Amino acid sequence: MISDLAYVHPDARLAGNVIVEPFAYIAGDVVIGESTWIGPNATVMDGARIGRDCKIFPSAVISGIPQDLKFRGEKTTAEIGDRTTVREAVTVNRGTAASGKTIVGNDCLLMAYSHIGHDCMIGNNCIIGNNSGLAGEVKVDNWAILSAGTLVHQFTRIGAHVIIGGGAKVRIDVPPYIKADREPLCYLGLNTVGLSRRGFEKQRIDDIHNIYRIIYQNGMNFSQAISHLENTFPQTPDRDYIIDFIKKSERGVIRGPR
Repeated sequence: MISDLAYVHPDARLAGNVIVEPFAYIAGDVVIGESTWIGPNATVMDGARIGRDCKIFPSAVISGIPQDLKFRGEKTTAEIGDRTTVREAVTVNRGTAASGKTIVGNDCLLMAYSHIGHDCMIGNNCIIGNNSGLAGEVKVDNWAILSAGTLVHQFTRIGAHVIIGGGAKVRIDVPPYIKADREPLCYLGLNTVGLSRRGFEKQRIDDIHNIYRIIYQNGMNFSQAISHLENTFPQTPDRDYIIDFIKKSERGVIRGPR
């Protein structure tokens, strides 16, 4: 159902059962999946690709042009996965020549007034808290939670199943499975509650915890800790993910508490 008071460009491609409420604006180069709801006063601009069963709340702006002085009008996209909710006044900018697209995965929740900058890559099942801001080219892996007011520096990566405390300033990378808070941001232990809720068995959680004891509590630097893990810990997907994350970090990884 499309309200007579909404504007939908004739070139826009809307699947069946899409609802467009009064005063919403949908530009021409837009694709919207089945059963998605576009709320009143929402703005969906050129380059938007929105999945099925999404909810776009009032005053959200999807696929606005990047806030990047290097942007030269190139054709890029902002892609929203299935069953993702975008609350009031959220902004999701489209990509630049850097990657060509901004991606928000499936089953995510972008809370009110949050901002997703150009070329960000947000995984599935992520929660971005109220008033959080992600600068350009940030990567957030699956199941991460950024509490309200989190500010993330450009090019930073946040690992899967991380929970970051409210008002945090994320200047460097945050490895997977952990809790991070304080100023400067630091490791505060494993996200055991989140992991348990997502079906991690106790032995698996204990194994991850032992990995992080080596990284943060054994008096080694990161290189020594990684070497020790590779030589003495059995190879598992979790071990390999943590090691690979730290090895590939370009901005550095957060430290333990001081």
